[in-house]
Amino acid sequence: MGDFRALDAFLDDYIELPIRGRDGTTRTYRIEDPSAEDGVRIERITSLAARLAAGGAAPEATVLSDEEERDLYRMCLGDQYDRLLTDLKWAAFKHVALTAMFWVITDLETAKKYWETGQQPGGKAPNRQARRQASRGSSASAAASTTPSPASTSGTRAGSRRRNRRQAGRG
Repeated sequence: MGDFRALDAFLDDYIELPIRGRDGTTRTYRIEDPSAEDGVRIERITSLAARLAAGGAAPEATVLSDEEERDLYRMCLGDQYDRLLTDLKWAAFKHVALTAMFWVITDLETAKKYWETGQQPGGKAPNRQARRQASRGSSASAAASTTPSPASTSGTRAGSRRRNRRQAGRG
C-alpha cells in the first residue's frame, strides 16, 4: 500500500504565541489544536464567511452574532480563551484569535503571515503610504510636524514647449 509516516510526525498539535499583556509582561501562550468537532465547526463558519466575502457585497444580515463570534474565538483558542480575554486588550485578543483560526483552517505558514502583518490571506497588501507610515512608527507629534508635499504637477514644467504630432515621430 505505501509507507505513510505517522500523522503526528508532521502535523502541529499546538502553536505558541508570544504576547505582551495589559501589565506589559510578554508571555508565551500555547494554543492547542481544537477537537475534531470544533475544527469542523470552525471550517463551516469560515467557509460561509469566505463565500460571503467572495460575493463582494456586504451581507444584508449579520454573519455572526456576538455570541457566535465569541464561540468561534473560544473554539480557536481552546483552554487559553479565558486567560487571554483577561490578559489582553481587544485588538490583541482578536489578533491572537484570528491567528489561531488561520492556523486551524489553513496551516502554520499562513498563521505566521497573519501574525506578522495583520493581513488576511489573499487580501490586498497595504498601499505604499500605509507601509511607509507603519515602518516609520506613527505618532501624533510626528504626523503634526510633517510638511505636506506640494501639489502634483503631473510631470509637466511651466516653461516646457509642447511638441506637435509631426515632431513627435522624429528622432
